[in-house]
Amino acid sequence: MSYQDGWAALNLEMPPRVPRTEFSAEMHWDLINAVIGSNVSWESDEEEQRRASAEFIKAWNYDFVWSTLINEEHLHGRKTDMGHAVYAAGGVDRREAKESPFKDVEDVYAFDPEEEYGVFPREQLIRKFEEAYAVNCSRYPDAVNSSGVYITMFSGFIAVFGWEMLLLAAGYDPQRFGEVARRWEKWISQFYEAFAESDIPVFMCHDDITWTSGAVVAPAWYREFIFPAYRRLWQSLRDAGKIVLFTSDGNYTEFIDDIVAAGAHGFVMEPMTDMEYVAERYGKTHVFMGNADTRILLNGTKEQIRSEVERCMRIGRNCPGFFMAVGNHIPPNTPVENALYYNEVYEELSRR
Repeated sequence: MSYQDGWAALNLEMPPRVPRTEFSAEMHWDLINAVIGSNVSWESDEEEQRRASAEFIKAWNYDFVWSTLINEEHLHGRKTDMGHAVYAAGGVDRREAKESPFKDVEDVYAFDPEEEYGVFPREQLIRKFEEAYAVNCSRYPDAVNSSGVYITMFSGFIAVFGWEMLLLAAGYDPQRFGEVARRWEKWISQFYEAFAESDIPVFMCHDDITWTSGAVVAPAWYREFIFPAYRRLWQSLRDAGKIVLFTSDGNYTEFIDDIVAAGAHGFVMEPMTDMEYVAERYGKTHVFMGNADTRILLNGTKEQIRSEVERCMRIGRNCPGFFMAVGNHIPPNTPVENALYYNEVYEELSRR
């Protein structure tokens, strides 16, 4: 069963098959229709889409469903809207950028998230976490579900300041920007502490700390202001017996050891991060999910798709906490036949 395999892998008890998760495939309506025989589209009502997505997740046998609760919607004050390019089917997610409310680096250095956004009542946060988690469990009862924080540190800075002001502030005076990071850590800790008191077993810490090429700012800055913050934020979760998983876009290979030292139990990674490094150093002690390259599903041949799945399986098969996934999503423009073949190869190779 899917839940049992996912829970076993999260607890480093090697299941008989390599479990899997995916990202965005459950919004690829043409793929969903091909798999479950539905007729849903981006124009269908939300409830119909949800039912189809849930049926697809069961058909593709997700063992784990990635989810966070705390995101930009909790920033009830100034934040920067950088807009959004087309990703979803029908282009429904396109949004034009708006002018940033932060005019210069002094605006950034003076920013105090507690003054800007306030503090939420602890019981309210616990209830929100548990209610959202219960909804996910009812929708996806055959998989391990999770919840967590999307805007942990760096992703919070991106949401609030936008890339331009973030890079200016971090580059002009790294220490003063570090003080902003410390204030942010203090504010974001309310969500971590509330989760620790919840009944949810798996926490997802999302934080886009790197680009495709690696670190955005000097690695020493992360080691002074970001990873010590993780260690403090995660301690209450670990003390409460939660499984702490970390997700970042880009290539964070150089920070894997720092993230382990901070207390993460596992990693979700795109193909830029070196999964072989993770497996060699932490494959027997940590969970990791990924990291097939979506570009191969988008443009590759069947032979290339098979080779990519074989690469991931070769790395992860003998690691008890490995989950197969396309690390950088299966977006709606992925050819349906390629996605179906990817799944066929995964199922063929998934038995240990």
